Amino acid sequence: MAWHEDLLVGFDLETTGTDPRQARIVTAALTEVKDGQPVRHRAWLADPGVPIPAEATAIHGVSTARARAEGRPAPEVAAEVADAVRGYWAAQVPVVVYNAPFDLTLLDAELRRYALPPLAAPGGRPGPVVDPLVIDRALDRYRRGKRTLEAACAVYGVTLEDAHDAGADALAAVRVARALAARFPEAADADLWELHRAQSGWYAAWAEDFTAWLRRRNGAADAIPGDWPLHSAA
Repeated sequence: MAWHEDLLVGFDLETTGTDPRQARIVTAALTEVKDGQPVRHRAWLADPGVPIPAEATAIHGVSTARARAEGRPAPEVAAEVADAVRGYWAAQVPVVVYNAPFDLTLLDAELRRYALPPLAAPGGRPGPVVDPLVIDRALDRYRRGKRTLEAACAVYGVTLEDAHDAGADALAAVRVARALAARFPEAADADLWELHRAQSGWYAAWAEDFTAWLRRRNGAADAIPGDWPLHSAA
């Protein structure tokens, strides 16, 4: 059975900010999807232990007051989410993450912050992961416009209700992955681990090209890390 016809698990985080090494988890979701339909959904609300900036609340709707009143301790949430992700990987179930290096690096940073085991064992490889953003950028390279999840949903005919709700985004990411497989045989026909390795190469090439573009445009610029699906620990 092709990877896109089997069980897929969407994963998404909503957070306090945009730097995966500094931001904290606010909400998390894991949604199991079969034949495009959700069959199991798990969600977490965390108290991140720091104030949630107003601009972040404006995106995902969770205020500091609500997180403190209703959220669970951040170390517990990070540990549970990581255990669930590792469980899917151990079972060779692909975890679908739109822009995986953000969510997975942030989760790994949270684990390290609380002196918990890292997301990937030393010497181990995280995965299998399917990242619709990486596949879309590689296989429809010259399409103009944004590459956000909302934009990808519009391009691939996926309905996204309640954007920036972790559960809605997780489900939409899986449906975009399935739509990509339907459109691009090179993705659909690939063995799961072949696709995983291909995404790693595509992401590295994109990071190198984008770093060069930034430097041409702005002068000196830090290199964008090229490791995928998880940036190595600083």
